[in-house]
Amino acid sequence: MKGNRRSPLPLKKNPPLYRSFACALSGIGTAFFRERNLRVHLGVGAGALYFSSIYGLSRGEWAVLLLTIGLVTACELLNTAVEHLTDLASPGQFHPLAKIAKDTAAGGVLVAALVSVGVGIFLFGDPQRLLPALQALARCPLPPLLLAAAVLLLILFPAHQSREQNVPPGK
Repeated sequence: MKGNRRSPLPLKKNPPLYRSFACALSGIGTAFFRERNLRVHLGVGAGALYFSSIYGLSRGEWAVLLLTIGLVTACELLNTAVEHLTDLASPGQFHPLAKIAKDTAAGGVLVAALVSVGVGIFLFGDPQRLLPALQALARCPLPPLLLAAAVLLLILFPAHQSREQNVPPGK
């Protein structure tokens, strides 16, 4: 290594496990408050979980549902990371490769979301189980209405802007 440069990377490759979890939770929290689409996916996932509790899924069906919600959420988090890294690599300027990176990452989220719709059709498409579940929702509409209102507020809630976003490039 030439000169006396200091590496911007930390000396320890693997931080303590609790620090890794703290960083991961911080990333999820940041994405939750900044990314409307993540809130949409989580809201739809919460609705699916609530409906599942009334519908009466088997253990295997619950596992498929949880994996599907996790897949869509993970794809949205990775899409957010790709978008921010792309913006960092080409700040304030259009580059065709940046567009490809962003569009491809968004396409991955779309594929996961479409697959989740298919999974939902398979899980909740049994008319013999669907009608009693819908009747149960109609008998007690307050919890789903409160859930829908909370999801709507989260979706409409404006994205949080940090001070770093307001700093002009090069500062």
